[in-house]
Amino acid sequence: MSNPLLEPVHGVSLQDYAAISAKMAAGVSETDICKALGIEPAIYEEASALWVSRMQQDSTFEVITLFGQYFGDAENHPKLNALTPQVSETNVENLERLKTDRYFYEELAGARVAAYEYGLDGAQWIQDNYGINLGDFQSVAMQWMAKRNEDDDATILHYLDYMQEKQKEYAEKFAAEQGGNVADDVDF
Repeated sequence: MSNPLLEPVHGVSLQDYAAISAKMAAGVSETDICKALGIEPAIYEEASALWVSRMQQDSTFEVITLFGQYFGDAENHPKLNALTPQVSETNVENLERLKTDRYFYEELAGARVAAYEYGLDGAQWIQDNYGINLGDFQSVAMQWMAKRNEDDDATILHYLDYMQEKQKEYAEKFAAEQGGNVADDVDF
């Protein structure tokens, strides 16, 4: 290994760290992950901090590039591949709908942005309301992004308009839940 930033941290390789990140984003507990890897949670915490630091230090972007590849291939990690989060049938139905219904995907993408704009954790909002975790949402988002490359400009604009319309609807919903916007009572 020619890049010292790629050396394992306390026995946790970059592949391990990326798979851990992917599994945690998918809703697998840190305890289950550490058990599968045979490490203590404190070791993971320190390795995590050091891997983040290495990614920040790496001006070649080699570490972050490999992290992304390993993150996307987490299902093939030799020790973590069998770990899956507990999911309900509703969660599975919503995830399948997200994969096949472009309008549903665009709606949730707009809702997520609106949630963040109103100080909510948009990913957590989707998890709480639809049972779709961040890892699964991002995976589906990548699939729709690849599909977008095949779309003509009119189709892209159609879905973008739909997503923005839904973002506005959810923004109004979140504003109402929070008692309105700060400037709602200001007349110009």
